[in-house]
Amino acid sequence: MIPEYGHFSLIAGFFIAIVLAVLPLAGVALKNDLLMRSSFVWAILLTLTTTIAIACLAYSFWVDDFSVVYVARNSNLELPGYYKLSALWSAHEGSLLLWAWILSIWIFAVVIFARKLPLEIISRVLAVMGMIAAGFFSFMLFTSNPFTRYLPFSPPDGSDLNPLLQDIGLIIHPPTLYMGYVGFSVAFAFAIAALLKGSVDVEWARWTRRWTLAAWIFLTLGIMLGSWWSYAELGWGGWWFWDPVENASFMPWLVGTALLHSLAATEKRGIFKSWTLLLAIFAFSLSLLGTFLVRSGVLTSVHAFASDPARGYFILAFLGVVVGGSLTLFAFRAPTLKISQNNNQDTRFTLVSRETVLLFNNMVLVVVMLVVLIGTLYPLVADALHLGKISVGPPYFNFFFVPLIALMLLVLPLGMALKWKQDSLAPLKHILFSVGSLSIATGIVFAFSYGAHFEWQGLLAVSVSMWALLLILFDVRLQCRRHSSSIFSGFNQLSKSYKGMLVAHFGFVLATSGMALTSIYSQSMDVRMDPGKKVSLNSLDFVLNEVTENRGPNYVTNIGDLSVYRGATEVAHLKPEKRSYNSDKSNRMTEAAIDIGWFADIYASMGEPLDKNNINSAWAMRLHYKPFIRWIWLGAIVMAFGAMLSIADKRQRKENSQP
Repeated sequence: MIPEYGHFSLIAGFFIAIVLAVLPLAGVALKNDLLMRSSFVWAILLTLTTTIAIACLAYSFWVDDFSVVYVARNSNLELPGYYKLSALWSAHEGSLLLWAWILSIWIFAVVIFARKLPLEIISRVLAVMGMIAAGFFSFMLFTSNPFTRYLPFSPPDGSDLNPLLQDIGLIIHPPTLYMGYVGFSVAFAFAIAALLKGSVDVEWARWTRRWTLAAWIFLTLGIMLGSWWSYAELGWGGWWFWDPVENASFMPWLVGTALLHSLAATEKRGIFKSWTLLLAIFAFSLSLLGTFLVRSGVLTSVHAFASDPARGYFILAFLGVVVGGSLTLFAFRAPTLKISQNNNQDTRFTLVSRETVLLFNNMVLVVVMLVVLIGTLYPLVADALHLGKISVGPPYFNFFFVPLIALMLLVLPLGMALKWKQDSLAPLKHILFSVGSLSIATGIVFAFSYGAHFEWQGLLAVSVSMWALLLILFDVRLQCRRHSSSIFSGFNQLSKSYKGMLVAHFGFVLATSGMALTSIYSQSMDVRMDPGKKVSLNSLDFVLNEVTENRGPNYVTNIGDLSVYRGATEVAHLKPEKRSYNSDKSNRMTEAAIDIGWFADIYASMGEPLDKNNINSAWAMRLHYKPFIRWIWLGAIVMAFGAMLSIADKRQRKENSQP
């Protein structure tokens, strides 16, 4: 009966979402406080029903109820309990239920943390989120029900969870990523609420920025976890493949980052209002596009779930309604927004000003997003129009991405140093020259001293990174001096919002430095490794000691034992695996072994034995030396921490003022 309770909860949630979408808007139109306040009750009920539904599905996995089709296809009796948790969202139907549940959590969060907002605003926001929830509930009920049963007979055991997904990263990666994806629905709802009201001002920007920061934190961490999982689990040694599904999460992150900076300008100066609303609409629209790409069957990827075209048509129609409806509303309300000013504040600014830098960086982020969007969708469009199979790979993306991000790093720290509205570069000429000279000198020294050969790309990467880092430090010193003669005392007086911006920008520099340096200086080789014989890579000697066989809970594995030496000193001991899962013994999976270092990783993954009858004969191996790769994920964590500091600033929680 438990699956039936879950199914009933989905049906109830669908009707509650419809009521949540309609009644609050009716209350606003009729100026009926009772109807508007009812949105809180319906929002809580929606969260409750969705939680019951996902709990019922989780219970079905836990007790191995293989009469539920979704459970039978994604689990079995031998699957460890902690992987049964991740199996819940490992495929199409469960991932949609997770999407809807997380949406209900965001709706509940709005109810709890936004009660001080004007009743009309919060009613509109919850109504818009109710519309989104109704769309996803209908999707599950009509095309993707996770509680469908095998009748009258059910299999005695399940098919098993995809071996690639049997990893700790897949327990935490999808929920974190979805918290970011779905979190942009709040910013979207605030944008639609502002359009319905016909005005945007500082208070609206402050409210929206707080919720956007929260979503951006989760999306940043989700992308970071996905990159780390790809690196650690797939065995190829890379951290980003420009896979279409990877791009699906990267595009809303780019627009979300632009939205955060645009909101800062709207909050401070009352400018970029229309642009900010468009970014809020597109951030969530790109999240829906990512959902379409992953679940429509148009992609073949380790990350993609669905293969039923009907589901793709449903999501595409839903995406069209959301994007088309919001853009139509924007088109009608944009003239009103242009007339509405923020207390008659002067919104003009000169070419040399912080506003110009923010606008420039916004343009770069949007252009990068368009490059990624075109590269992701063009092969799909070409295939649909029967123009042939076209592949767009890393060379295309890197050709545009690298110079655009480098340009952004050059300009980004100037935004911190320049004043709002109007400034001059004259007072900064000396410091810019000094910082530029020191940055180039550091790049030259690094390029000549690091690695076996001089790499001009390494010189540029280090020079640009040092330029950004030194200008950030210069601005910190300048801000501290404005508050106190002592830098340490002045730093303590800086706002958490400023410290958050500082930390986030430092994390961005750290991450991009890691991306550049690991791409330039990484070394790898596919080799034959005979037991006891030495293989050299980047002044390291790898020796295969032996290969043993072991049995896991639902697999048999061959474990290689490798010693890594630098000269006569052993610097690492690696144990890569090659697993054969009981559910599909023909599909052998790689478990890479990684010796982690702050400045370099030593990485090994096993191929196949060259003598099938003797596992202690020669093996095919892939060896990597990955310098600075940890900086990528550390930088993402630092960026997220910076955003957390900004949310903690009390100025971000001033919700008492009327809009």
